[in-house]
Amino acid sequence: MRLRRPVLAAILVSLASPCFAESSTPIPVNNPPAQQNSVIDLLALISGHCKTLKVAGRPFPCKTVAYAHDDKGRVNFAVAVDDPSDENHVVSFSGENGKRADDNSYELPIDRMLLNSKDRPKVDGLPVPSEQTSTGVCRQTGNFAAKKVNDVTCSATDNQGRKYELLFVSDGKPVSVRRIRQSAPSIQDPFR
Repeated sequence: MRLRRPVLAAILVSLASPCFAESSTPIPVNNPPAQQNSVIDLLALISGHCKTLKVAGRPFPCKTVAYAHDDKGRVNFAVAVDDPSDENHVVSFSGENGKRADDNSYELPIDRMLLNSKDRPKVDGLPVPSEQTSTGVCRQTGNFAAKKVNDVTCSATDNQGRKYELLFVSDGKPVSVRRIRQSAPSIQDPFR
């Protein structure tokens, strides 16, 4: 439980911040920071392990994955990187207009990567992530309503040609879902 709080804090910092941060090896960012006035309204923590996590082609271990939805419809799959030299190392695959093909699959088009590290500028003492325009997709199998997610796979390439990959497999424990506040749905659901 002691490990979960810092991981959750790092994930929330990376998701609530208007920009993105860098990994242990700095990644140059050419994009101006995006201004956001959104609030996370749903957070789901998925326990398990990373079979693959690559940031700009470099492999890393990870601690956990969180799904965060904001009140403007943006979704992040945030990955807490297991980096002993940087407790603020978080990588997020971010996009909008996710779709469900059925009750147990979700697909999110990725349009940016959010990169956070201890070396990023701070606002109110917390690192502000850097943003990198990207294209890609994340796929999740499982269902938050049933509190069961099997896996999350993501693949993205940024506008500098760097590749990001994630294969996260659940350990089978129920997903911890927190609805922070009610907002309009942003998912395209053919089953409603």
